[in-house]
Amino acid sequence: MTAPHLEKRSVRLAGHRTSVALEPPFWTVLEAAARRRGLALAALVAEIDAGRADPAIPLASALRLFALAEAQRRG
Repeated sequence: MTAPHLEKRSVRLAGHRTSVALEPPFWTVLEAAARRRGLALAALVAEIDAGRADPAIPLASALRLFALAEAQRRG
């Protein structure tokens, strides 16, 4: 069960579906970053997933860190 403050999204990564739960403000930053790059949100998530230096880091954490860095750059 997902915590009430999280929003769960499903994406296809490496040929399989997975879901990620993040707080809505993180999704907002990720969606804006995808638009600026001319990508679908799923494509941006796949890029972030593929670019993780340490695959042991959870995808949700990698997405939050990307969104934080993106917000700081834009900020």
